[in-house]
Amino acid sequence: MLPPLLYWKNDRLYILDQRALPGGVLYLECSSAEDVAAAIETLAVRGAPAIGIAAAYGVVLASRGGRKSALAASMRLGRTRPTAVNLFWALRRMEEKMGSFLDRTLYKDLMTEANAIYADDLACNMAMGRAGAALLPEKCTVLTHCNAGALATGGHGTALGVIRSAREAGKDVKVFACETRPLLQGARLTVWELMQDGFDVTLLCDSMAGSLLKKGVIDAVIVGADRIAANGDTANKIGTYSLAVLAKHHGIPFYVAAPVSTIDPALPSGDDIPIEERRPEEILRLPGGGMLPDEYAVWNPAFDVTESELITAIITEMGVLQPPYGPAVSACLERRRFEWSIV
Repeated sequence: MLPPLLYWKNDRLYILDQRALPGGVLYLECSSAEDVAAAIETLAVRGAPAIGIAAAYGVVLASRGGRKSALAASMRLGRTRPTAVNLFWALRRMEEKMGSFLDRTLYKDLMTEANAIYADDLACNMAMGRAGAALLPEKCTVLTHCNAGALATGGHGTALGVIRSAREAGKDVKVFACETRPLLQGARLTVWELMQDGFDVTLLCDSMAGSLLKKGVIDAVIVGADRIAANGDTANKIGTYSLAVLAKHHGIPFYVAAPVSTIDPALPSGDDIPIEERRPEEILRLPGGGMLPDEYAVWNPAFDVTESELITAIITEMGVLQPPYGPAVSACLERRRFEWSIV
């Protein structure tokens, strides 16, 4: 049984500290929006949907100080990480709700909205999993990158949700997981998460993926996403683009699994997606302990962009989007807006 991403108790938010995994299950106690912001910035909580959920609860914490405090918290949380659009989607949803809530019920009503964001994400992942599972053969081996599972979402997962749903549908699924340098989210989180659920999972170094794909043992590559542009270009953890190019070369389907909230229609293409660059220490730190010399020049982008022509399909809770992605994305968003308008 996987531990919950977060939970609320005694007016505090408790966030699973993913930096401690797989060594131990620890929770951070957050009593303020600043505590939540720090948890996001330090990757105690990570994954596009997960940081959106955590940020929503951060606004709830701040709302005890009133509407002005809640709005200030939303602005602070919005500065934590620039690439994952789910963060801004969740904060915008909280801010929009603030406009219709009374001051005397603000805390209670925002809590209800944050709970709904959490529950909605889980429901989206379950629907996404069912849609994506149909794309996989009855017996298959898939390759994934970074962590797009229950630890990165409200539960079930995006890319790993597809894998889980495939097994639930009776399919025989084996998984290979890239380590995901430099912070090893694949090694520390994905392999651990899948092992908790009894999957046949094998870890490999990022640089070994090409040799693995060349062997012809992989039936599909499945990854998550942090932001999808209007034309289908997708930002995901650094190293995803390389896998997409390799998959294309070897004729292997490359699938992106992400909720509709990951789509940013305001950005025409992946060229417009802001890419977070992180601290040099993440690369300078040696696996066995110690550090490389400080004078080493380091480039450390957290994400890269995969062009839409390299993507076989985008799996969402609204169904599987096929190329050309511009019209498919537009139609998907319009359908989602219609459904929300009648709720």
